[in-house]
Amino acid sequence: MSDSISRLFADYVAAVDAAQIAPAVSHEVKRRVLDSFGVALAAFDSDTARVTRAFALDTPLAGGATLLGTPHRTMSALAAFANGTLVRYLDFNDTYLSLEPLHPSDVIPALLALAETRHCSGRALIAAIALAYEIGVNLCDAASLRKHKWDHVNYIAIMVAAGAAKLLGLDRAQTENALSLATVPHAAMRQTRAGELAMWKGAAAANASRNAIFAALLAEKGMTGPFQPFEGEMGFCELLTHAPFDRAKLSALATQSAPHRILDTYIKKYPVEYHAQSAVDAALDLFTQRRAAEMIALHIDTFQAGYEIIARDPEKWQPKTRETADHSIQYISVVALQDGAITQQSFDLERIRAARTQEFLARHTTLAEKPELSAGYPDGIPNTLTVTWSDGRVLSQTVRYPRGHARNPMDDAEVIAKFEANVAGRLTPAQAAAVRDAVWALDACADVATVPPLLVLER
Repeated sequence: MSDSISRLFADYVAAVDAAQIAPAVSHEVKRRVLDSFGVALAAFDSDTARVTRAFALDTPLAGGATLLGTPHRTMSALAAFANGTLVRYLDFNDTYLSLEPLHPSDVIPALLALAETRHCSGRALIAAIALAYEIGVNLCDAASLRKHKWDHVNYIAIMVAAGAAKLLGLDRAQTENALSLATVPHAAMRQTRAGELAMWKGAAAANASRNAIFAALLAEKGMTGPFQPFEGEMGFCELLTHAPFDRAKLSALATQSAPHRILDTYIKKYPVEYHAQSAVDAALDLFTQRRAAEMIALHIDTFQAGYEIIARDPEKWQPKTRETADHSIQYISVVALQDGAITQQSFDLERIRAARTQEFLARHTTLAEKPELSAGYPDGIPNTLTVTWSDGRVLSQTVRYPRGHARNPMDDAEVIAKFEANVAGRLTPAQAAAVRDAVWALDACADVATVPPLLVLER
């Protein structure tokens, strides 16, 4: 049933040795796990999370995977769905940008759920996450899905299937079947992110993860998947990327280099779509220079990908939902300049509908795509904000590498501070410290099933 791509991924999964993960890579995985726990608990009361958690709670399972924030357990695939929605909901988890944008930490809740049910070691989980990142980041360099109107979560399914195969100890044939079963039946359309955005935006990656866990478990039992899932005449490359993957971009997988591409990905400082991170940095810098003046006009210059993803749609000028607002560079920039901050509360419906913001967006904000900024992407995220103040001053600020970018990374203290801010009022200080200590010691953990119960909220 093989094709050269499924063989490539299966061989890479088999080659990764948990004992040979570099200390820097292991530490970065732990930073992403801690960050994922924080953004998950911060989203615990969201509408989307309530729906997915209620759905999972209909299927209780003793010895199953923990629904984060609760003492309840369910099937690993359902926990992957509910917990994945928590991690993704606030648009606050990590990012990688290339031909295809990706939120690679979307794989963490699914792989954690499976590792918990199988009582895997922390070192095994770290290796599974690192190899999933490796495959996903290289895929983003090798082909675009967005260009052909397919969603990036199709790569998440491949990543989770590969990581799950490692955790389950699948042989090469089983791994190829898991990859086929995760991809061929489940092609996700980009319509999820077009126009006014719905609750599903926060659940799409979690659904891809759920499908991948289900696929890996089926493959473990002996289910075979469609032949030639990637290179077949009606397979992934024909329909989703419209061309073969750029094999040069997958060379590290072919040579079976140790996973390291997680080091090229970015932790988010602000709960907004990543292409707007630099706009927030620019806006907050301009806000500090406002003196006693009022902002009377704002012009945003952005790059092509930013324009297409978070600026072009008419709905971005008058957002009505949280999901649209945190994907609107116009709204995000105006609020940062009006409030001097971007927080989770920036996307409360009352704040989104504030008359002064809606009026400023409609009457005093302009935007343009600039070729010179497009040339700086995806190496950087170049946005320029130009503000006219009521005292006559006109100030501009350009930011290319926002804080948290691989070229301007957040340090451990900042990652911890972000985690603590996200769990404040949900975990006690003692609980937060216990979670933090457990994550930093993950590579020495004999059974990761001991970790999720630490996150039960005080209700």
